[in-house]
Amino acid sequence: MGLPGGGKSTVGRQLARRLGARFLDADIVLEERIGMPIRAYFEQHGEVAFRDLEEQVIDELTREGGEPLVLATGGGSVLRPANRACLHERTTVIYLRSTPEELYRRLRHDTQRPLLQVADPLAKLRELYEQRHPLYDEVAHYRVDTGRPSVSTLVNMIMMQMDMAGLLPAMGHDAAVSPDPAP
Repeated sequence: MGLPGGGKSTVGRQLARRLGARFLDADIVLEERIGMPIRAYFEQHGEVAFRDLEEQVIDELTREGGEPLVLATGGGSVLRPANRACLHERTTVIYLRSTPEELYRRLRHDTQRPLLQVADPLAKLRELYEQRHPLYDEVAHYRVDTGRPSVSTLVNMIMMQMDMAGLLPAMGHDAAVSPDPAP
């Protein structure tokens, strides 16, 4: 989990490969269900309607059993207490921590993230960080500072933390890394 542009989908996919797990991006699942891009849904129905659907999807995906799963969730999924509870209680949450300035460098030309389509995206990222960082920190079991390491280095850092915690041999469907295209 983490802010938009923090690498959640990219890191999550590689982590899933390394773990031999399935990867799911909750935002992709949402887009398939609503039949349109999240940005269009946001514009037509608003954030509250989107967050209601997101809550349903996170509840469903964190209940799935069976094969190991790495789940990427939207950056704003932590805004709902129900999502925070599902994620913290049912999964192992890894917070990919990025500064607003790092994210701005990555996202300054992005037109797909609804919450960043504003006059001053850096100010918006700072506002999102102030609002969401305490929530990510509350939900996370592990934290990794993204900074400038490569994706493979970030995956290695996550694997090391999980190995030190004894989670790798017993790894079930309980690894969660939140997705990128999230508003």
